[in-house]
Amino acid sequence: MNNPDDSQSASPTPLVVVDNLQRSFPMGNQTVHVLNGITMIIERGEMVSIVGASGAGKSTLLHILGTLDRPTHGEVLFEGKNMFNVSETALASFRNERIGFVFQFHHLLPEFTALENAYLPALIQKVPKHTAIESAKSLLSEVGLSHRFDHKPGELSGGEQQRVAVARALIRQPDLVLADEPTGNLDTHTGEELFALLRKLNERHGMAFIIVTHNEKLSHQTDRLIHLQDGQILADRYRS
Repeated sequence: MNNPDDSQSASPTPLVVVDNLQRSFPMGNQTVHVLNGITMIIERGEMVSIVGASGAGKSTLLHILGTLDRPTHGEVLFEGKNMFNVSETALASFRNERIGFVFQFHHLLPEFTALENAYLPALIQKVPKHTAIESAKSLLSEVGLSHRFDHKPGELSGGEQQRVAVARALIRQPDLVLADEPTGNLDTHTGEELFALLRKLNERHGMAFIIVTHNEKLSHQTDRLIHLQDGQILADRYRS
């Protein structure tokens, strides 16, 4: 006989399940295998860092998790559903609503203000403009830029530009934020400040963060560290 409380006591579905993920690319007469059977689970609200030498497959893995690329073999399940069993249009809509991106280079639009850059993704998703503006103001204030709403990227420091990019990534309240070397273009002190900000936002908003970084010191500040080597997981350990 089933326990009536079974549905309440059952473990929640993980946010992301990666099963035997493989990615290869043709190169001349050869095939280059970049990912070679990645299997892992990402829980809701988890903060994970991914490290490894150049060419280990870190960025390729992040691109597939962000649906910017498709795997050659294997599955990526988001809340139990295969992310790639949908049309490109549906995939783009999913990406814009559920995933936020922060890259090494901020990719801000130079002709737009900080505020406009931050709320633009919400407008693309047809959020009413006044709602998008208020959300962007709140996020920019949260990342310490309440005095920079009307400044364009060229008038901001590198750290400030990256903070605008972080606000832009969070504007749709995504379930998953992917950051590819977000501190790689910053000096040590500014990079540490930005990483601390990402940690604070992770804890405050409960979004899962996956951060690719070459900085071993920063990687040890996350809940979990995954070390890639030759397209495989060499180590996967939690912070004690």
